[in-house]
Amino acid sequence: MERLQPLINEYKNIEIPEEVEFMVRKTINEFESCRNRERKLIKFTAAVAAAVLLFVGAVNLSPVTASAMSKIPVLKELVRIVTIKELAYQSDNRDVNIKVPQIEGLPDSQLEKSLNEKYLQRNTALYEEFLARTGEDELSPMNLALFTDYKVKTHTADILVVEEVKTEIAASGAESVRYDNIDLKNQIIITLPSLFKDDSYIDVISDNIKAQMQAKTNKSEGIMFFIAGDGTVGGGFDKIAPEQTFYITADSQLVIVFDEYAVAPGSMGIVEFTIPTAVIQGSLVSNTYIK
Repeated sequence: MERLQPLINEYKNIEIPEEVEFMVRKTINEFESCRNRERKLIKFTAAVAAAVLLFVGAVNLSPVTASAMSKIPVLKELVRIVTIKELAYQSDNRDVNIKVPQIEGLPDSQLEKSLNEKYLQRNTALYEEFLARTGEDELSPMNLALFTDYKVKTHTADILVVEEVKTEIAASGAESVRYDNIDLKNQIIITLPSLFKDDSYIDVISDNIKAQMQAKTNKSEGIMFFIAGDGTVGGGFDKIAPEQTFYITADSQLVIVFDEYAVAPGSMGIVEFTIPTAVIQGSLVSNTYIK
């Protein structure tokens, strides 16, 4: 024990990145719960100290090693989305809070700039429209509210999906959603038509969604959909739009999305359908994004 004490002390004085320190502490705590925790803890601490010293020494002494480490994906600065501005207004019966997002870290600065300009212009227009409506309806007792929020829905080495949710409240609330599916390698926005050879995907996906709706319907549990031909006022769902809202998941699945009230009662909220890849395989241009 005495012979190891200098090494233990040296290890304790080393500045370790938070992620590494968390794993080390977690493992130490697990060892402490064992019957022979003291002996195992000493051996483990010595091993970690030696490994950290070797790692830190290699990076400090070798520019080549440091350069190689910087290329490991987990150590790269991630693409992220931040709120740069909030447009807000509030009165007795009016409330608006619109978050303006900004993407940071895209390799293509032009794509990053165009996306950020779009977010700024779109959200500024939403805010101005709300204020104009507020001026006209100021004497109305109806409560009006508008909120937006953004988040990263999917983030892999290949794809970034940014989600925008908009909530509007008048007599009742309604949520709508949109996505930007970004190919990080080729620095392009992925559209739904771009995934397919021709427009036959519209019928293929629509038929699958109707089959899913029928299979999921359970009126006793409040699960129901507006399907064309079932007597729904307005006709019900028949086909998706060519540019239907969608996103790609981290495991390369296609998800078709409908705003609240679009294909189901408001109690169902925003509705999503994951389309089995086997169903659309014959229509796909390739399996680059959908697998």
